[in-house]
Amino acid sequence: MAEMNEKGILGKFLVWRVRNIKEKQFIVMLSILVGIVTGLAGVVLKNMVHFTHAFFTERMQVDSGNLLFFVYPFIGILLTTLFVKYFVKEGISHGVTKVLYAISRRNSMIKPHNNYSSMIASTLTIGFGGSVGTEATIVLTGASIGSNLARLFRMNYKVMTLMIGCGAAGAIAGIFKAPIAGIVFTMEVLMLDLTMASLVPLMFTAITSYVVTFFLMGDGFVFSYQITDKFVMANFPYYVVLGIFAGILSVYFVRMNLRVEQFLERIKSTWKRIAIGGALLGVVIFVFPPLYGEGYSALDDLMAGHSDKLLNNTYFFGFRDSAWMLILFVVGLVFVKVIATALTNGSGGVGGVFAPSLFTGGVAGFLLAMLINMSGIRVVEPSHFVLAGMAGTMSGVMKAPLTAMFLIAEISGGYALFLPLMLTSVISYLTSQGMEPYSIYARRLARQGDLLTHNKDKAVLTLMKLNKVVETDFKTIEVGATLGDLVKVVSKSSRNLFPVLNSDHQLLGIVLLDDIRKVMFNQEMYPKTYVRDFMTTPSVVIDMNDSMEVVMKKFEDSGAWNLPVLQDHKYVGFVSKAKIFNTYRKVLIHFSDDE
Repeated sequence: MAEMNEKGILGKFLVWRVRNIKEKQFIVMLSILVGIVTGLAGVVLKNMVHFTHAFFTERMQVDSGNLLFFVYPFIGILLTTLFVKYFVKEGISHGVTKVLYAISRRNSMIKPHNNYSSMIASTLTIGFGGSVGTEATIVLTGASIGSNLARLFRMNYKVMTLMIGCGAAGAIAGIFKAPIAGIVFTMEVLMLDLTMASLVPLMFTAITSYVVTFFLMGDGFVFSYQITDKFVMANFPYYVVLGIFAGILSVYFVRMNLRVEQFLERIKSTWKRIAIGGALLGVVIFVFPPLYGEGYSALDDLMAGHSDKLLNNTYFFGFRDSAWMLILFVVGLVFVKVIATALTNGSGGVGGVFAPSLFTGGVAGFLLAMLINMSGIRVVEPSHFVLAGMAGTMSGVMKAPLTAMFLIAEISGGYALFLPLMLTSVISYLTSQGMEPYSIYARRLARQGDLLTHNKDKAVLTLMKLNKVVETDFKTIEVGATLGDLVKVVSKSSRNLFPVLNSDHQLLGIVLLDDIRKVMFNQEMYPKTYVRDFMTTPSVVIDMNDSMEVVMKKFEDSGAWNLPVLQDHKYVGFVSKAKIFNTYRKVLIHFSDDE
């Protein structure tokens, strides 16, 4: 009864809204609501992770190795897996990839449990030391909030997609206090086209989320150390070197992450995967404690000139005054961080690669600055290289140079380093692009043909679904049938081609009406001539798993107007070029309408 009343109230509101509020005005109102809820979600997530992390680490001794670094991440992954397996009952890791998939393959619909489930799982993973970040989690949460609010108010696909973008923008704006980076993130990473119709709601969401976070958590930045020094033009060549290094490192990051996760995916037993992955992660974090959790405190120490703190809680603490020991330790951090991240996610943890990519780049930038200073060639400011390295690696890993430069500028509290940030980001992007064209989020989706891009043609093809254009009203004929049997089938069909099947429903060939037109009225041939005599084997077939881009390529290569569709080697139907073009036009109009 209460549910009916609730539906009645919502229904009345929707009717009132249509009559009294214009669509564009309501979208702006909805974007503000998304910003408020997403901002609150970001505050809750940050506090949950912070308090959990602090509870387990505040009493640790800094002057020796601590076995708890081995135990805690394992416990976190175990608890996360239990929560996901028995409460959520579906995978919730790789949050940004899930958002991209929802836009391209699920009509921008994200299941409501994502409003909270990934926040709980991420808290368990990161709070116990999993070497991942909260950013992908809050992006998925924000996108889910946007999607489900749009669904609640019966908005169409375009508005739902826009609200997903708003949720993601609000997530980045709130958790980093970086509204510009949040807006640019939706353009570069989620690959939404920015028009004036979409830019205004994105701005409202980003600003609202930022304001909510400001009032609840103050005006502090992600890093306590703030840049006040200006960029020195004489250091220009070193930032070029850093950009190239960051680009190569980005490719390593993406590929190593995928390989480690694929290694763990091959372990079919969930509990065996947790045991192996969790144990390996524990060993890595025990040797390199700065990999425990997100790693932002380590970056803060590097920028503040406290690099010796990296050796806290390690068996190398006694060597903290040795520059060469510090260099060796930092090199290990640069190349092992991505392994720790992949072990965390691959063994059952929930988190993103946003923070790990920043950590890797920041430490790499510090390493380069340290080597330059030790060489005596020139004295450079390590904190500048830490920030530029963060921007460079993030740019290469996510293929998002604009997001990287604006984000680092905003979280460091100043635009004094904007030129080196821009330079490092662009060079890293160009360096990595030639070796790894897709971002870490889009790599798998691109291979599956599920990636929506700024290319309108490819975007429309991605939005089209093969099962929606397959035609199944063709009359089939058995391979052993006679011409007489075929004529009877022809008389009942409105089509001019007839698939020939065997007893297992497998396609053996096709008979065209033109091929039998001259003999179909010669009744003497009916019992003596068989279908196989007229059958031709199709040169190209379409599989139900083919992407629409592959389907169009097959039409172009074959020059055919109709192609058969198979699933598991069995006949399903036909796809016609005319049907595809008709559907393509409808999707294009729907996709491109800015009103």
